[in-house]
Amino acid sequence: MKKVGILGGTFNPPHLGHLIIANEALEQYQLDEVWFMPSYSPPHKEKKKVTDSKHRLRMTELAIEDNPCFKLQPIEFEKEGTSYTFETMKLLKDRYQEEQFYFIIGGDMVEYLPKWYNIEQLLELVTFIGVKRPHHTISTPYSILEADVPQIEISSSLIREKYEKQKSIRYFVPENVRNYIEEQRLYES
Repeated sequence: MKKVGILGGTFNPPHLGHLIIANEALEQYQLDEVWFMPSYSPPHKEKKKVTDSKHRLRMTELAIEDNPCFKLQPIEFEKEGTSYTFETMKLLKDRYQEEQFYFIIGGDMVEYLPKWYNIEQLLELVTFIGVKRPHHTISTPYSILEADVPQIEISSSLIREKYEKQKSIRYFVPENVRNYIEEQRLYES
């Protein structure tokens, strides 16, 4: 059975923290691949603050293009609408029956797990890998694996804020993503 990590997120924009998390989970749990799965419309984000999906999809493609173990999984763009992990993982399990899925989440989401839609059924579909994040613990009543990842305080919101203030985002995102943001003028105020 192929071991596949899933890293979901808004990826607005994808940054080096996302890539480090994916790579550490890949290596620590001997995953065959990590699929980056951008959310079409995440239930916990304000829609007006989320960059157009075609840009987030393209930036994610650019961010992962140099790692053969990283793949883009655009399944949430096929169904559109609000994305719930349980529904998406049911679709993936039906489509990819030979894969064993590991859902990679940050400490902020680990703390939020009890509130996830259909969490008990979701735990039957995936194994969670929790990643420590600054100011969050990996404390949950659920059984999850833990990935030891360097603590880097980079967030998409910080990158957007810096860019709006005309500050450099070099070394926060891959260079090709930075070029795309600048060409498309994505985060200008």
